Amino acid sequence: MTDRNTSPASPTSPGDLWSAVDALWAWLEGGRRHGDRESLLLRVLKISEEVGEVAEAVIGATGQNPRKGISHTWDDVEAELCDVVITALIALRTLTPDTRETFTRHLARVTERSLSTSWPHTATGPDSESDSGPDSPNVGHPIDRR
Repeated sequence: MTDRNTSPASPTSPGDLWSAVDALWAWLEGGRRHGDRESLLLRVLKISEEVGEVAEAVIGATGQNPRKGISHTWDDVEAELCDVVITALIALRTLTPDTRETFTRHLARVTERSLSTSWPHTATGPDSESDSGPDSPNVGHPIDRR
């Protein structure tokens, strides 16, 4: 049996993020029904659809729809967030074949800008101790999972 973390990447077992993005992009390109511009626009719009599914899962996990009650789990939310990331990376790949470099450069800029900035008015950020009491809106958060 091969260890998941050390197996080579292939289109059917995406061990490498960028190989998987390229393979999914190529698969979508093979079934494309629209021209270049329309395909790009539709792939960008697909991100909004996936974000809506995240919202639906959060509402379902928290039971906020009285008609449906608890209809999703936090695992569903995680899966939907992954779908957002995958869809966004494929849209980026549609825009540029240099997806990895473009994303890596942008991530470095965001990381440098963000980590060099401290949170205003708090010692530790938005999850400081003042936000973790029993009446906190963070109780029941998926990380807490109480």
